[in-house]
Amino acid sequence: MVKFNGVNHLAMATGDMDKTIRFWRDLLGMRLVAGLGQPGYRHYFLQISDTDLIAFFEWPGVEPVQKKEHGRPVKGPFVFDHVSFGVETEDDLWQLKDKLAAAGFSVSDVIDHGFIHSIYAHDPNGIPIEFSHNVEGISIRKEPQMRDAVPSPVTMEGAEPKAGVWPAVLRLTPESERIAYPGAGSELFHGKKETGRKV
Repeated sequence: MVKFNGVNHLAMATGDMDKTIRFWRDLLGMRLVAGLGQPGYRHYFLQISDTDLIAFFEWPGVEPVQKKEHGRPVKGPFVFDHVSFGVETEDDLWQLKDKLAAAGFSVSDVIDHGFIHSIYAHDPNGIPIEFSHNVEGISIRKEPQMRDAVPSPVTMEGAEPKAGVWPAVLRLTPESERIAYPGAGSELFHGKKETGRKV
């Protein structure tokens, strides 16, 4: 089974990369670790942790989204509600709350969700963000909890992935056919030009 090692990167969009970097790097303290770009296009990466990044595309004409309360139900086409970043200590949570407030950003009270304590805010692009600290002595990763009052039958099958739900792989790609085609940025790191390819 594939073993995941974190969120390689979340890809967001902005119309103002400089304002975005000021928030994520200079206010929140995330390192700016990669920048790809050419006229009319930039794609920058900031480090959340040793394994996780957040990235931003800068596209002309992108405007901040209308702010939506985290978790508020919506109707119609919809993809993304919010992203939560873990912090090491409860003190870190309070420090972030104070930094956001001092910088003029609206930030929630600290909310107790049972297994995490969280604060909620929005970045300059209107992206809804949460910062969470795990409650001491409670680890849903080690001991999963199903506290839904009316869980579905699929939910009650447990935390572990179930085999046989999806079709089996009938042909593994042989090593001789494993080709990584040049994409945006490869020319900056490897000198390879991007070519037409299937996505």
